[in-house]
Amino acid sequence: MSKKDGVEEAIGGLLDAYDDDKEAVQYHVQLKKGDISDFVILPGDPGRVEFIAEHFDKAELVAENREYKTMTGEYKGRPVTVTSTGIGCPSTAIAIEELANVGASTFVRMGTSGAMQEYTRVGEKVIATGAVRYEGTSIQYMPIEFPAVASHDMVLALKDSAIKHNLDHHLGIVQSKDSFYGQHNPEKMPIADELRQKWEAWVKGGVLCSEMEAATIFVVGSYRKVRTGAVLLVAGDQARGESLTKEEYKAHMSDSVKMILDSSLDIEVEV
Repeated sequence: MSKKDGVEEAIGGLLDAYDDDKEAVQYHVQLKKGDISDFVILPGDPGRVEFIAEHFDKAELVAENREYKTMTGEYKGRPVTVTSTGIGCPSTAIAIEELANVGASTFVRMGTSGAMQEYTRVGEKVIATGAVRYEGTSIQYMPIEFPAVASHDMVLALKDSAIKHNLDHHLGIVQSKDSFYGQHNPEKMPIADELRQKWEAWVKGGVLCSEMEAATIFVVGSYRKVRTGAVLLVAGDQARGESLTKEEYKAHMSDSVKMILDSSLDIEVEV
């Protein structure tokens, strides 16, 4: 294998990345065994990776390709990794598949969301226990009747960490969608009536917030037999016209990182 800008390049074609007999670099994330820890934080935005890694005790860049940027290091002696997934479920599923291939066994999404309840206020955290599968990726893994649920032990570890850090938080179901503008401008869509009807149903059902990746993380995680969780900052409230300032956003995201890192200390290291 050759190196370019510190990142190893895969030899051959796509299928080489899936040959268990080879120490091949995974095709999309450009990672191999030994590059990552068992515990992986999953932001969507590659621009958040360095920000998250700044909270580690030490970290180094190990790969960067397409939307996938990865840094690995330690927090209080525990190995930790952060890998960006890009926006939405298709690229997130690829990340989980390839990270699991090279040793990851715990995945925690760290992202933002929009409020769906009167009591989920801007600046609060939502620890997802499950997700509405209003996206197209997870149905290519499991029938729609299969629930998208987070791992119980990860949920408890995140809850304990939120309490430790005195963070305002909620536990419950979130909504995962494919279309950002289908939510924000439903009236412009050809299926406006359907979008509004389903949104109203989810609100009545107690769904806490809306985001774009958790459902697939939970379903793919169930299939791959790995641990999953999600911490979602409520960054805006469309109904009230509220959103965080840049300064507030950065401070609240820092709280999310610390919360997830401390929760990792309750998860046994797997090698």
